[in-house]
Amino acid sequence: MTQSKRQKERQWTVRKQSQNPPHEKAKSLKQLGKEEK
Repeated sequence: MTQSKRQKERQWTVRKQSQNPPHEKAKSLKQLGKEEK
């Protein structure tokens, strides 16, 4: 994992967190990780 990718993921997570509830965010994050890998 590169640092830039981690920064991007963090920004994306923060943005999602402000839009959706925590449980929704966790679900989306898991899906995102699956798609990226």
